[in-house]
Amino acid sequence: MWNLIGFGVVVLIIIIFFAIIIGIYNSLVKLQNGVEGAWSQINVQLERRSDLIKNLVETVKGYATHEKTTFQEVSEARSDLKNAETVKENEKADNALKGTLKSLFAVAENYPELKADENFLELQDQLSETEDKIAKYREFYNEVVLTYNNKREVFPNNIVSNFFKFQEAEFFEHEDYAEEVPEVDF
Repeated sequence: MWNLIGFGVVVLIIIIFFAIIIGIYNSLVKLQNGVEGAWSQINVQLERRSDLIKNLVETVKGYATHEKTTFQEVSEARSDLKNAETVKENEKADNALKGTLKSLFAVAENYPELKADENFLELQDQLSETEDKIAKYREFYNEVVLTYNNKREVFPNNIVSNFFKFQEAEFFEHEDYAEEVPEVDF
């Protein structure tokens, strides 16, 4: 009789052990999917900004045809951002694009007719709105990454995360010089 009770206790402990592992695994998968979902929101806004910048460049080109170098730099920065695959590559390309935007807006400053153009003003507003969304989604993404990374690093979760090879997620950071949103107020 005691052998049967002992066997039942051992089986119960094994079931509880596996239930805990399954619970930890499932929570890590959910958080990992949350990180990917949050990243996709940033990507949507980065794509939107890239499209707006293309339209903005075309609008400015109509007024400032001799500013070829600036237009080329913006175009290259947009291309780099579209081709970025990792969080770090996106960070680098995003910071470069912000730098080229400053040059583009400096060019636009020299053309009062451009600053009054309805299309240009609408693109400005949309770009400003998109920058706000990118900042919001970046903040959300980094919060999800922090939660996920913390979850996978605490005991006993770290044992499960290492066994199932859950990788640390990267934060989407920005350079110190890129803390300021490009000025779009003309």
